[in-house]
Amino acid sequence: MIDRDQVLHVARLARLRLTDEEVARMSSELSSILDHIEKIEELDLQDVPPTSHVVQVENVLREDDSRPSLPRERALEQAPDVADGGFRVPSPGT
Repeated sequence: MIDRDQVLHVARLARLRLTDEEVARMSSELSSILDHIEKIEELDLQDVPPTSHVVQVENVLREDDSRPSLPRERALEQAPDVADGGFRVPSPGT
């Protein structure tokens, strides 16, 4: 079981300020997590290949192919303020 001092030590490392109620709850929750890890360590995983995902992941994004973009004149035609072929925006802090 994770005790109060250990929870406070971890909280200090993580720069967390916990109430007494949170310390008690974290003690219980962290102990439960460690119990589950101990159960997993008991399994024979010798023939199980390491994975980063439990299911097959496919790239669902389109290919990054070059293609024509909107002409500059069309992109700027409704801009409220244009300068040097681009949008003029206020300076930070103004």
